Amino acid sequence: MPLIQANGTELNVELSGPSGAPVVAFSNSLGTAMAMWDPLVPHLRGRYRVLRYDTRGHGASPTRDAPTAVEDLADDLLGLLDALGIDRAHVVGLSLGGMTGQALAMRAPTRVQSLTLMATAACMPSEASWNERAETVRAHGTAAIVDATMERWFTPDFPASAPDAVEPVRRRFVETDRAGYAVCCNAIGRMDLRPGLDRITAPTLVIAGRDDPATPPEKSEEICAGIGHAELVVLPRARHLLAVEQPEATASHLLAFLDRHRAPAEGATGAVPAAAGLDNRRSVLGAAHVDRSLAGAGAFAGPWQDFITRIAWGEIWGDPRLPWKSRSLVTLALMVALGREEEFKLHVRPALRNGVTLPELQALLLQTAVYAGVPAANSAFRWVRDVLGDDLS
Repeated sequence: MPLIQANGTELNVELSGPSGAPVVAFSNSLGTAMAMWDPLVPHLRGRYRVLRYDTRGHGASPTRDAPTAVEDLADDLLGLLDALGIDRAHVVGLSLGGMTGQALAMRAPTRVQSLTLMATAACMPSEASWNERAETVRAHGTAAIVDATMERWFTPDFPASAPDAVEPVRRRFVETDRAGYAVCCNAIGRMDLRPGLDRITAPTLVIAGRDDPATPPEKSEEICAGIGHAELVVLPRARHLLAVEQPEATASHLLAFLDRHRAPAEGATGAVPAAAGLDNRRSVLGAAHVDRSLAGAGAFAGPWQDFITRIAWGEIWGDPRLPWKSRSLVTLALMVALGREEEFKLHVRPALRNGVTLPELQALLLQTAVYAGVPAANSAFRWVRDVLGDDLS
């Protein structure tokens, strides 16, 4: 999506998922971008509509180098919801994102359906230390503090055991705009949300990392003391960036909480605008593939593209009663049974993005051997190798 104007600033935004599903809005931590949520998103894809954005001055969101408060960041998110026509959302934030979530739940309680606060705090003294960090980064960039930051963010053995998870986080931290980072440091230093915690009425889940030196569990306990109805989960073997270090455990607690606080079960989507179907289609299959299909349709096939966009991708894939992971498994099984090689190959990588794991894909193909026949499953194993190649090793 393009940059969206919100609260007098511009925010880089990604919105994906069934058009009729509840919205979960993710707010990133200091020195990261929306990609920090990549390990969690597959667990939600197709059951919830996922809204991610880069906090001002982070990722692809431009910097406003002016005095900023955490309340301003909350107003950014509120303005984003307004711009997208979203009345209510489940709000999830980690660290600075959790501070943003707290402030939003205080300022606009009717807009927050539930609140999940990860590795965060309501107050982070001292202001002088945060201002000192801001000055260091303005002078030398985030590279000057990256080693100390990674040490706080991950337990000692994790970077060596999971370099593919840590290196992108480290790279994005170093790439963070100096002024964007500094402005948010100053905001954290001035922040004290404790007096307003009792105004938060949304169901609240607080998740802490047991080994987090940046926002230790005591900070989460302080939040829970202020929000009387809040639930607290403490994850073992997790430091500050727990959504990256412990994504499975984090996703498990988050999904259980979200599912308990969904609206009553939705009915079928029914007729939806073509734009909603196009959004779902791009989210599942990828924008490049879909745009090529539309561009190559011509006048004759144009009505067909419109039909499948509105019906298949709008009304069916937009129906939130089945998660996209389940729809992917059903789709792949049917394509095996019917011998539809082209469609099967088209849906393999989207299935992985929708949360299907390689072991689950393997189990699915073995299941099709029982009910669709060994030759059909044999072909499907070959098709998977054709699509994934080295990714299978």
